[in-house]
Amino acid sequence: MKVPFLDLRSAYDEIRGEIEPAVLASLRSGQFIGGPDVAGFEAAFADYCNVGHCVGVANGLEALQLALVALGVGEGDEVIVPSNTFIATWLAVSQCGAVCVPVEPDPRTYNMDPDRIAAAITPRTRAIVPVHLYGQPAELDAILAVARAHGLPVIEDAAQAQGARYRGRRIGGHGTLCTWSFYPGKNLGALGDAGAITTDDAALAERLRSLRNYGAPVRYQHDERGFNSRLDPVQAVALAVKLRHLDRWNERRAAIAAHYLRAFAGSDLILPHVPDHLAPVWHLFCVQHDRRDELRERLRAAGVETLIHYPVPPHLQNAYADFGAGIGSFPEAETIAQRILSLPIDPMMDDAQRDHVVAAVLEALDALR
Repeated sequence: MKVPFLDLRSAYDEIRGEIEPAVLASLRSGQFIGGPDVAGFEAAFADYCNVGHCVGVANGLEALQLALVALGVGEGDEVIVPSNTFIATWLAVSQCGAVCVPVEPDPRTYNMDPDRIAAAITPRTRAIVPVHLYGQPAELDAILAVARAHGLPVIEDAAQAQGARYRGRRIGGHGTLCTWSFYPGKNLGALGDAGAITTDDAALAERLRSLRNYGAPVRYQHDERGFNSRLDPVQAVALAVKLRHLDRWNERRAAIAAHYLRAFAGSDLILPHVPDHLAPVWHLFCVQHDRRDELRERLRAAGVETLIHYPVPPHLQNAYADFGAGIGSFPEAETIAQRILSLPIDPMMDDAQRDHVVAAVLEALDALR
């Protein structure tokens, strides 16, 4: 049996009868930039996130960058970021001319450790950017408390957390701004690149709408040096269709995760830790093992595709060679990178595939003992 890590074609086939007519209608409308399709998705996603505003943009990286710019982050400023994250979080800060100040994760949850944030704040700090990594919310109450104490805005990076809940409330409006990626592999994925920013701040939402459109609040009136980062109508209608299925897909992911947690309890794997007040959406199911690469190879031989999220922390990437942080600078992030392995948790998986993953993992663990 073959178990792919993610089967996007099957997900598309499941809703083909809804998505193809919607996309065709958008194409036939002749409205290829902005318009009612974009506005319709923005309204639907804002309602889903229980916030006042959603601003669609071209992708998740630019959502982060525009959020930082809208808050006035610029050259020489400092921004608190996780040491353990996908590099996009850092790139957005760098592209604003600001400096990344990494904070190590809580090794149990992989998310930014709130107890380490205060020590990283300086007079040049302008924002805190926690990431809801792997689909599990960061510890927002503690992070927001530190932010309030220092008068700092919080930009949530929710690229992997569509539908996740923190203390019963969906992610999207806890911080000052919340940024989203709708890359095809996300829980809510477009047919290409797409992104958004949600907020309850009407003034910030209005500025973001201008920033995404060349800094023009109205046509040919450019109040600032903006960007070209607009959500495409075709992507918007595809996302609107998929949004209607998101909770069902997330429930299937949660069911697979619960099965894995039961099956692997007491094994040699370090399993995900989920505090009671969090409801993750299981974008990824990540485990740790001392012999990760050998485990991965045995799973590959058994037909189970796995991935590593992420094999090299941002501070050790060539892109940040000038950052000056060598091996050992952020040991928690480095240890996670050396041990972490993502198992398939595709909502399109059937029970037989799920059970094959479990059997293959347990057999591989026995062989590695």
